[in-house]
Amino acid sequence: MLTTHPFEDDKLREECGVFGVAGIEDAAALVALGLHALQHRGQEAAGITCRNGRELYSHRALGPVAGNFDSEDVIGLLQGDSACGHVRYSTTGAGTLRNIQPLEADLASGGFAIAHNGNISNALSLREELVRNGSIFQSTSDTEVIIHLVATSKYRTLLDKFIDALKRVEGAYSLICMTAEGMIACRDPLGIRPLVMGRIGDAYVFASETVALDLVDAEYVRSVEPGELIVIIDGELRSHRPFKDAHPRPCIFEHVYFSRPDSIVDGNSVYSVRKEIGAQLAMESPVEADYVIPVPDSGTPAALGFAEKSGIPFELGIIRSHYVGRTFIQPGDGVRHLGVKLKHNANRPLVNGKKIVLVDDSIVRGTTSLKIVQMMREAGAAEVHMRIASPPTMHSCFYGVNTPTREKLLAALKSIEEMREFIQADSLAFISIEGLYRAAGEDTRHDIQPQYCDACFTGAYPTALTDRDGEDQPDQLTMLNETVENRSGGNDDNPSGDMPRLKQSVN
Repeated sequence: MLTTHPFEDDKLREECGVFGVAGIEDAAALVALGLHALQHRGQEAAGITCRNGRELYSHRALGPVAGNFDSEDVIGLLQGDSACGHVRYSTTGAGTLRNIQPLEADLASGGFAIAHNGNISNALSLREELVRNGSIFQSTSDTEVIIHLVATSKYRTLLDKFIDALKRVEGAYSLICMTAEGMIACRDPLGIRPLVMGRIGDAYVFASETVALDLVDAEYVRSVEPGELIVIIDGELRSHRPFKDAHPRPCIFEHVYFSRPDSIVDGNSVYSVRKEIGAQLAMESPVEADYVIPVPDSGTPAALGFAEKSGIPFELGIIRSHYVGRTFIQPGDGVRHLGVKLKHNANRPLVNGKKIVLVDDSIVRGTTSLKIVQMMREAGAAEVHMRIASPPTMHSCFYGVNTPTREKLLAALKSIEEMREFIQADSLAFISIEGLYRAAGEDTRHDIQPQYCDACFTGAYPTALTDRDGEDQPDQLTMLNETVENRSGGNDDNPSGDMPRLKQSVN
């Protein structure tokens, strides 16, 4: 199985990526190509659902896209002019076949399938309520909660049922849904997780990143706006905004690590932002050294920026093997060290006797940094300095990122000096939160209403975290949302018990 980063246990990992296309022949084959471009967002499983007439057809499999969706036999079973797909790295729900998305169900209105990037932070509470009321769950994924909320909503139309369901969930979601009539694409009111829209002729394309649009020769149109819900039926696009306006809080870690460097996120080139992060880091934490060396591959753009700003030469002091997936040998102190060398090896002739600056995107548990520093010292480096292209990761993420519990985050347990001692570096420095915001094009971070979700660094969570009630509650900022009334049925103004239509604005 492919892996996002050669050290599986010491990187923040995105939950998934989504891709959908409406209104083009052989849509499933195009979705398979789009998922290839999003493979870095999850390699655990992949799935595609297509619509042929009013019928939905799905294929789901463990493992990466390649090998599962590159045969004519599979794609031949997924005929239709609309399709959505998903690549997964699990955060909520085990990595089993029943949790692979798109999740699909037969509702009263017909087939319904959903592909979800993000995490529902009140999923456990909602699930308990739904089970008490008779719902029977087929997976352990938080995404299935949305399906049951749609199925049990008292509203009459599928669109209103879907909006009603979204008004009950907290957290982060970018969704692409297939229905018997067409496609729905939407983003949570704060826009925490990314979603972009493109065109191929008269067909519409949706993806987690613009790089997936590039691969299928789709023209980038724009980002799906936070809180926007787009419906495509018979080639006609309608944009709905059923939520109250809220201050957007897109995930800033998309710029640091998650997105591919050749993507554009919220109008900014990821590659350019990462280079600027390195430049800011060089200004904030200068050091005398012979070479700037990236930790492959995620540290490369920041290392380039650090080298350009500092004037220290950029060199490849660590060579990564691109032919190794997960380590096949069994754990153990001796063989584990050999497993590391299968993936990364020091460029000994370059670093021997030199003072080097290692640039990486983040420190999570610290085990990766420790191994890399040790590798450089064994290769003869005279000094090893570490510079990190993000602030210290001190808090867990509850919005679709596989973050270790806080007691396993090195920055939550130790001071920067103690972290330096742990990884055995000569010096250690992180970019400041202000420097990160400047690199992303902001003048400063607005403490009352931050422009990004940066909770993993600051603890300022942008939504309520209902499922964590009773635990040590982190700082929270209330998400603006509408209150849905008359959810329980009939009243004096509505004696039939039918649910009134939700207010929508249509462009």
